[in-house]
Amino acid sequence: MCNTRFEGKTAVVTGAARGIGYQCARQLAAGGATVVLVDVLEDALRQAADKLQAECGRAALTCAADVTDEAAVEKLLDEAAEKTGRLDILINNAGITRDDLLLRMDARMWDLVMAVNLKGTFLMTKHAARHMLRQRYGRIVNLASVSGLVGNPGQANYSASKAGVVGFTRTVARELAKRGITCNAVAPGFIKTDMTDVLPEKAKEMALAAIPMQRMGTAEEVARVVAFLASDEAAYVTGHVLPVDGGMAP
Repeated sequence: MCNTRFEGKTAVVTGAARGIGYQCARQLAAGGATVVLVDVLEDALRQAADKLQAECGRAALTCAADVTDEAAVEKLLDEAAEKTGRLDILINNAGITRDDLLLRMDARMWDLVMAVNLKGTFLMTKHAARHMLRQRYGRIVNLASVSGLVGNPGQANYSASKAGVVGFTRTVARELAKRGITCNAVAPGFIKTDMTDVLPEKAKEMALAAIPMQRMGTAEEVARVVAFLASDEAAYVTGHVLPVDGGMAP
């Protein structure tokens, strides 16, 4: 798995302690990047760094931080750039769900999902872009969702936040393109993670019925696409939203 496509690059990955975020970090580290793992789960973050060292032979920097806290975001990105000398790649993966039907969803559930999924992506991108603009180089990949493309009952907050990520991605791509910075999004469908493992069996059956490929995807399959968009192989790709969903999105 090891290669040199990211040699000399510094990559920051949010929500990196497990699932898709960890697999993204693994792809980047295996390609030679210096990876900064960001998550609110401190113990899981340390375990992820140890696992990355064992699997890829590369030490990772870790930062326990809340992506909704602008001061913390600015600090972690400044420190990452200072310690490594660069900030080349940002993977905005941190996200949460608080599912319920519209009429049962309270404002706190709405606000929390919007804060992490959309505001967090905005803050990380804004402060990472300052470093990338000085370098005249950068790769930003945001994790959207098929729910943000087609909607999903019981996920008004999550779907709206991920639809916001799509619009945000396309706007950032246009703003930063002239300075050698690309911004793309990946929209996973039903992926086997801790988040989907806790779904009721009936919900899993309904999900599988909606997937033309008749199986859930894996975090590694999503991470491979993220790594492509973060690489120089995708240097002329920006403002694109790529579903990784087994054929769900029309």
